[in-house]
Amino acid sequence: MRDYDRCVGCRLCEIACSLKHEGRIWPEASRIKIFEYAPGVFVPNLCIQCPDYPCVEKCPTKAVYVDEKTGAVRVDEGRCTLCGICVEICPVGSIYVVKDKKSVIICDLCDGDPECVKTCRELGYNALEVVPRPEINTLKLYAVKPEEIGRRIGEKIMGEGAGKVI
Repeated sequence: MRDYDRCVGCRLCEIACSLKHEGRIWPEASRIKIFEYAPGVFVPNLCIQCPDYPCVEKCPTKAVYVDEKTGAVRVDEGRCTLCGICVEICPVGSIYVVKDKKSVIICDLCDGDPECVKTCRELGYNALEVVPRPEINTLKLYAVKPEEIGRRIGEKIMGEGAGKVI
């Protein structure tokens, strides 16, 4: 879960994620991205683990799959052709193609103990939290692209209509 009001845009979650998955500081290859919609309006964006897994369903090579042990979406790098179908189908825009990577990247929840959440908690921001999968399908409430979330936060802060492009 993400608490947008608590995110300060430090991007240390991106660094922690890239260190965990890539063994180096490489924010471009982080599975979580922090978007700055407007000055001071930060939107953490990561996989919501959709209950219907559209990325898994539409992957033509079956490279994107659900780990039976953890329930998290994973990518078989050997099968991924970088066709981009999963990137296009993702309702939150959290699957990425990164230069010099041989497959798409997506949050795998770090086997149930996400580095981004730990880092955010240790810093005292608590903008990220692991929550149990709800019994009813409320995850679609979070299936919103970061641009739309940023617009909503901007309007909350600056008033209705503030998010309109002139």
